[in-house]
Amino acid sequence: MSKTKAPPEILVIGGGIGGVATALALARRGLRSQVFEKAAEFGEIGYGIQQGPNAYRMLDWLGVMKDIEPQAVFTKEMILIDALTDRELTRISCGPAFRKRYGAPYTVVHRRDLHGALLDACRKYDEIGLHTGKELASFEERGAGVIARFADGSEYEGAALIGADGLRSRVREIVIGDGAPRPAGHVTYRGVVPFDQVVDQSHFDDMVIWVGPNLHFVQYRLRGGTVMNNVATVASRKFERGERENYGGPDELMEAFSRTTPHVQEMLTYVGKDKNWVLHDREPHPGWSRGRVTLLGDAAHPTLQYLAQGACMAIEDAVVLSGKLKEAGREINAALLAYEKERYLRGARVTVTARIFGGIIHCDGGTRDLRNHLLAQRTPETFWEVDWLYRGIEV
Repeated sequence: MSKTKAPPEILVIGGGIGGVATALALARRGLRSQVFEKAAEFGEIGYGIQQGPNAYRMLDWLGVMKDIEPQAVFTKEMILIDALTDRELTRISCGPAFRKRYGAPYTVVHRRDLHGALLDACRKYDEIGLHTGKELASFEERGAGVIARFADGSEYEGAALIGADGLRSRVREIVIGDGAPRPAGHVTYRGVVPFDQVVDQSHFDDMVIWVGPNLHFVQYRLRGGTVMNNVATVASRKFERGERENYGGPDELMEAFSRTTPHVQEMLTYVGKDKNWVLHDREPHPGWSRGRVTLLGDAAHPTLQYLAQGACMAIEDAVVLSGKLKEAGREINAALLAYEKERYLRGARVTVTARIFGGIIHCDGGTRDLRNHLLAQRTPETFWEVDWLYRGIEV
């Protein structure tokens, strides 16, 4: 049994992007932490991450962008194309006007490259302890600290406990107890292929989304441009009809995309059909913080993928939380409440807006006609839709 005698450290449950970003942010402010990962080793599962300028600025402050940039791709344009006609609907230019407005570029990076850079940075700090094979069983507040108990029988004591343990958070289960996350009925298939195997290379430095009824397909380069990331998503008709098991399979994927152009159907060969990801979120819920315990990232405000902000919000959370803890000193309860107050509505807006955007890109019939008509009136330098998001926060 391992247990500290004094509680000067912050206990971080979860060693994903949010957890290691939190430890790094705390260390940069001179605060100590211990990070506990349930798996046998630290790592990330998944493929690409889009980093809006709001996340880029946070990662730059964390000191890791210099390590990420060689593997990142700097997006030139974000382009929306009708998957039924191959007609461009609109685009956002991420060039000089975009960078000037938001103080940073738009980048895309592999999840493992981002997580790896954060983890490597953590390992350089004596203020950070990293533990694997630590599955949280319970915790309790005692005196001026929190004791975390793990499935292997070990205990650790800290000044506060941060639940950065993801969508199905054990910490959230104890603090809020609002049950399982909400399935959206959307299912995603992913694949990464060498760039030289991609037939259409016309969008070399762009991030492109082909949109259609109950479907979309996203494509952008990763790993310094050497591979192409491909993401196909369907809004399941079976789920819509009330079927809650075995929905969104490869048969639905192919059926949904059967109406798209041959060009779009050809790109389906780039995604694997043997594995999919069922998308979930939660209703926005206050009360993340209870005493010396709070939530962060997907544990606090899980969101659908349609704003590409899940990891970005976790990184913002980490920076804000570290600042509140530094400012508050020994007033831990007040710091956690101040953190929640600052982050709650922004997280809620991302969650709700992502749902709306999912509906917009998957629409059909007259709604699709209206969408296409309205998007045609935009210019590439029209940023008002994302201003509130990409302006983000200041450190």
